[in-house]
Amino acid sequence: MTAVALLASTFMLVFFLGLQSLVVNSGHKAMAFGNSLAIGLCQLTLYKLAPDASGIEIGAYLIGGPFGIVTAMLTFKWWKGRRQGHPEVKA
Repeated sequence: MTAVALLASTFMLVFFLGLQSLVVNSGHKAMAFGNSLAIGLCQLTLYKLAPDASGIEIGAYLIGGPFGIVTAMLTFKWWKGRRQGHPEVKA
């Protein structure tokens, strides 16, 4: 169960960090503010879980990041397309 929690929290942390970069560079202040709170929550989760991680848990921790950043990029592209009136934008 800890491996799943580490995978999810790492995925979400890297997702929100990547999204933060994209929204800040695009000038979306309100979204950056809220996203910052999500980053903090994910970091707290990792601080609680990671110190006692074993082999499989370390693997779960490491695999969450690459999927998180790619998902953030695709989500932001989709979100920008919707905001510009193009809901059919595909990732």
